Amino acid sequence: MEVSARNSLKGTVKQVVDGAVNTEVVLEIAPGVEVVGIITKSSAEKLGLAEGKHAYAVVKATDVMVAVD
Repeated sequence: MEVSARNSLKGTVKQVVDGAVNTEVVLEIAPGVEVVGIITKSSAEKLGLAEGKHAYAVVKATDVMVAVD
C-alpha cells in the first residue's frame, strides 16, 4: 500500500458496528490503544472488515492540536 498521507497506523480490527448507512470500526494499534473511525457501510463491506483482520487507520489533516490540563 502506498498513500500520500503522512500518518498511517497499522492495527487489528477489534470491533465492527454496522449502522443503516455508516459503520464504526475500532482498530487496536497497540495493546490498550484504539483508534475509532466511521466509514460508509459499503466501504466496510468492500474492504471485508472483520474482527481480527489487519487494517490501517490513515489520518490526513492539515492541523494537529495539542492540549494539556
